[in-house]
Amino acid sequence: MAKRREFQRAYRFRFYPTPEQENLLRRTLGCARLVYNKALEARSKAWTEERRNVTYGDTSALLTGWKKTDEYSYLNEVSCVPLQQALRHLQKAFSGFFKQVSDYPTFKKKSHGGSAEYTRSAFDWDGRNLYLAKMREPLPIRWSRTLPKGAVPSTVTVSLDAAGRWHVSLLVKETIRRLRRRSQAVGLDLGVDSFAVASNGETVANPRHLKRNLERLAKAQQSLSRKQKGSNNYRKARLKVARIQAHVTDSRRDFLHKLSTRIIRENQTIVLEDLAVGNLSRRCEPKPDPEHPGQYLSNGQSAKTGLNRSIMDAGWREFRLMLEYKAEWYGRQLIILDRYYPSTQLCSHCGSKTGPKTLDVRVWTCPDCHTSHDRDLNAAENILAAGLAVSVCKDGRIKDGLSQE
Repeated sequence: MAKRREFQRAYRFRFYPTPEQENLLRRTLGCARLVYNKALEARSKAWTEERRNVTYGDTSALLTGWKKTDEYSYLNEVSCVPLQQALRHLQKAFSGFFKQVSDYPTFKKKSHGGSAEYTRSAFDWDGRNLYLAKMREPLPIRWSRTLPKGAVPSTVTVSLDAAGRWHVSLLVKETIRRLRRRSQAVGLDLGVDSFAVASNGETVANPRHLKRNLERLAKAQQSLSRKQKGSNNYRKARLKVARIQAHVTDSRRDFLHKLSTRIIRENQTIVLEDLAVGNLSRRCEPKPDPEHPGQYLSNGQSAKTGLNRSIMDAGWREFRLMLEYKAEWYGRQLIILDRYYPSTQLCSHCGSKTGPKTLDVRVWTCPDCHTSHDRDLNAAENILAAGLAVSVCKDGRIKDGLSQE
């Protein structure tokens, strides 16, 4: 019998607020953004000028002081919970920076939308309707799917994206049933020409969502550049650009979700390489011309820019994250190989190391065993073999659960 485990899972829905609700939500998002930015400024200034560390408790005391001033008295008109949560999010961002797992926190912009998080004390849930603090009516949510039976949200996050769409995310505890064990294992070689090549011979085409919408996006951005900032026409043009970008993002996420779910359902073990997406994209940036400041070397500039755009459009990092949490949910094994593993240099037939190969070499022949290889398929087979080798225990059985990098 399949085991069941309890996980926290977020359910995201679209909703269409009434004018009164939208007015309150926009003010709440604006106040949360203001508190976050002022706290970030205070922490940065204290360290720069005095080398003094400002803690979460200090920013919470600052928030109390801001509410008592005439200038920021409007902070009392919205729920205090999203404001306090904004300070907690800032503290989490600084913790990630100090642990060297994320960049230094940046200021939030109104044009990017925003979000507000409500904890259990700031909303009411009766099993069908959601009431936020300081609201008389429930949120008009479009329930595109049902919540788990008896689920009670622990937190509720309301967000407004750059395209002007409202979403609400409900975090609930859900008991997820593990999938039945399977004997299949697969190695995946991620790429640009094809999104992924599997060790079983399957090739997943790259949908290139951005490329398909690039011409339409370029026209919209060109139209935006002609508008005067702050005018109504500028806001309309900016919204048009944001909607195209949102369409690209939604299409990519839908593709990655469907592909990752299918791979998890069909295979017990999945092996990937640890790709440094940031480093790969930096290598593809056009190089500046030392003799002409402000200009770039023309040799290969367009090709490099196109490759950089294709790498960022593929969504490798998001695909890996999806595989990670879905493997944990459903009892699969995900193995991440070291990024320096020479998967394209090894012959999957005899194991000979044949040296690095340029990107234009798609088919090659091993000089030792004279086996002809497809570059991507050979790499996928090497990735699978290496992944299985590091996952085998002393008794020869595959380990359960997620492997450690």
